[in-house]
Amino acid sequence: MSTMAQDVTATRSLYERLGGRASITMLVDEIIEEHMRNPRIAARFLPYREQPERLAEVKGHLVDFFVSGSGGPGEYRGRSMPEAHRGLNISEAEYMAAVDDILTVLDRHSTDEQTRKDVLAIAFSLKNDIMHV
Repeated sequence: MSTMAQDVTATRSLYERLGGRASITMLVDEIIEEHMRNPRIAARFLPYREQPERLAEVKGHLVDFFVSGSGGPGEYRGRSMPEAHRGLNISEAEYMAAVDDILTVLDRHSTDEQTRKDVLAIAFSLKNDIMHV
């Protein structure tokens, strides 16, 4: 990345680099679809297809979480990560499959390297709150 591109990336929030709420909503929709196609974690997500209201609720919480956590407006008011994942006994392989899906979607949208790294850093910072709780 050129110095000028690095300067622009450094001055824009992650929220801005992800394209704001509308783009984050689109990314979340695609990430959930990737999860539903991923054989390692599909069983956890496919039941939502039969529960459209619940699916919309989960997506809404994810969008709010991404918006708030990336420096966007508003405050996330959903459950904490440990509360949301308690009792699910998520394995490291499942966790990594979900992270891989996120990166696949970001790559599909030609997201710059620094933004991908920043999203990955957030994902890994939540790992212990999501796995085996």
